[in-house]
Amino acid sequence: MIKAVFFDIDGTIVPFGENKMLKSTVEALDTLKSKGVKVFIATGRSPGNLKYLQSVLDYNFDGFVAMNGQYCYSGDIVIREQWFSKQNFPMLLKYLDEKNIACNFVELDYFYINRINSKVKMIRAALSKSLNFEPVDDQRRSLTHKIYQLSAYIDKEDEEELVRHFPGSKALRWSPAFADIIPEDGGKDVGISKVIEYFGIKREETMAFGDGGNDIDMLKFCGIGVAMGNAGDDVKEAADYVTDDACSDGIYNALKHFGVI
Repeated sequence: MIKAVFFDIDGTIVPFGENKMLKSTVEALDTLKSKGVKVFIATGRSPGNLKYLQSVLDYNFDGFVAMNGQYCYSGDIVIREQWFSKQNFPMLLKYLDEKNIACNFVELDYFYINRINSKVKMIRAALSKSLNFEPVDDQRRSLTHKIYQLSAYIDKEDEEELVRHFPGSKALRWSPAFADIIPEDGGKDVGISKVIEYFGIKREETMAFGDGGNDIDMLKFCGIGVAMGNAGDDVKEAADYVTDDACSDGIYNALKHFGVI
């Protein structure tokens, strides 16, 4: 019996290009909660970044696995919190400067980018001009503040080299534009394990939905892992089931398929 369901945001619980959940998704969430099933968000976004999605996530979720498992909370209760050790930042910052790499530095309630290079300009030009972009700030701030996650604007083939210059980290990717960098012992699966332990829920009683590379570990971890129809092939291969696209009632249809609603 499923007692907890975890949902990625972008491309999963909210279709790309949309700013709200589908009517069918909200109906599915309401049905889950009416049956006593807890519903959670599992995202790469930070609590600070989630504030910009308040109109999207105006729903009473039971908790959040944020920053790819680095900060997990339910209401005012923090279930898991992990940030990078500061000792390896000098090496990383030197590397970012040498390679002119743009990188987001994510704190709990603040996130910034160290520079605007040609790659960032190209990406931003393709996005809506009405979006509020993160401020540019001094990357040396990371030497004195808690950094939970980085988002480096690098190609996939450059991930290994960056990680070599930042020991104790690993790269996850849900966008071709950048890679999320988190502690090597982190991940959505780790965050979920702490959340279900807190609520007294067994691993086999969980279900997860995702579409990106940073969702693979949680899809493998949970009792049932569902990949969205719009997910990449590697995500689909890691899942127990592939549902319809996020914009085609994929969440509702999968929950019906497994008899959870």
